[in-house]
Amino acid sequence: MNVLAPMPPRLVIEIVFDFVCPWCYLGVKRLEFLLARRLDLSVELVWRPFLLNPDMPRAGMARADYMIRKFGAEDRARRLYASIAEIGAAEGIIFNFSSIRRTPNSVDAHRLVRLASQYGVADALVEAIFHAHFIDGADIGSHATLAGLAENLGIEPGVTLAFLESPDSAEAIHAENLHAHRLGINGVPCFLVDGEHAIAGAQETEVLERLIDLASCTARTVF
Repeated sequence: MNVLAPMPPRLVIEIVFDFVCPWCYLGVKRLEFLLARRLDLSVELVWRPFLLNPDMPRAGMARADYMIRKFGAEDRARRLYASIAEIGAAEGIIFNFSSIRRTPNSVDAHRLVRLASQYGVADALVEAIFHAHFIDGADIGSHATLAGLAENLGIEPGVTLAFLESPDSAEAIHAENLHAHRLGINGVPCFLVDGEHAIAGAQETEVLERLIDLASCTARTVF
C-alpha cells in the first residue's frame, strides 16, 4: 500500500532590498542558485523595498556626482566596485559599473514589482531590473525602460506606463522602507524566513541554506 508523503509546508522568504545595491543583487543571485538546487523546498519570495537613497531626486542624478556624494571621491568608489565585481564574477554576475551613467531613484522600480506580482512575474522582473541596471547600464528610473522590461514578461506597456504615471503604491513603498528601519534593518539585503528567522548581508549560499533548513524544520514541527 502506498502512503503519500505529506507536502512540505510552504516557506515564505521576505527579501528586503534595493535595486541600486550591488550586494543585494549578489545576495538574491545566491538565493536563486540555492533554490534551483533545492527542489525539495517549497518557497514563496516576497519582495520588500528598502531605499538606500531616500532623498534621491525623482529623475536620479549623474553617476559621477553620486559617487562623489556617496563615497567622497570617484577613485574610492571605483576601488570598491572593482572588489564587488570580482566577487560577483565568481557567482556569474558580470557587473559593468562603468556602463552606469545615472544613479536612479528606485521607488518606481519597487512599485512596478508590486504590479508584476499581480501577473505572477515579480521574481522574474526583479532579476530583469537588476540585470538592466548593473550589467546593461540602463536607467531603471526611466518609465520607458521599466515598461520595456515588463513587456518582456507579458505586461502591456500601456498598462505599465499608466501605473507608473499614477501615484499608486508610492506611499506604500515609503511606508515599507520606514517600517524596515523601525524593525532595525539598516543594511540590505536582509532575508526573513517565515517571519522568525532573519539574516542580513549577501550571505554565502551555505549560510542561507542553513537558515532555510532551520526554518523548514520548525515549520514541519508546527505542521
